[in-house]
Amino acid sequence: MKLRYALAVLLCCPICVQAEIYKAVDEDGNVTYSSTPIKGSKKLNLNPLPTMVPPAKAASPADFPKVNSEMQKERDDDRRKILEEELATETKLLDEAKQNLSEASPEIFRGADGKTFRNVAKYEEKTKQMSEQIELHEKNIEALKTELSKLK
Repeated sequence: MKLRYALAVLLCCPICVQAEIYKAVDEDGNVTYSSTPIKGSKKLNLNPLPTMVPPAKAASPADFPKVNSEMQKERDDDRRKILEEELATETKLLDEAKQNLSEASPEIFRGADGKTFRNVAKYEEKTKQMSEQIELHEKNIEALKTELSKLK
């Protein structure tokens, strides 16, 4: 019990630790810093590091334009309207891109001997570009929905 009490008292007391710093330069110009004196070293007197005081809330200049709550509400409404229009446009573009992908036909060509062949590489390249467009539209829609959720 006494050990716990002593430990609690010691933990509550702030302990100031300050180390002395010594600097030594050898004949080759190598600099060595140490907390113990070395032959030919000099004790450094370092100033304490400055502490940052949180700045007081800065007052805006007298001629700085102010926005009242009614004007801010109008701006927010305009922004919401623009974002909703962009969301509708992106949704339409996404639907079109999905439709184009579903309607994509394989590249077919006729050989010299009259046989028909599929150009699988060209088809895959075309569908890859369409898939990338779909992914881009989906990301744009997600970003627009995120922005709209911040306004509500």
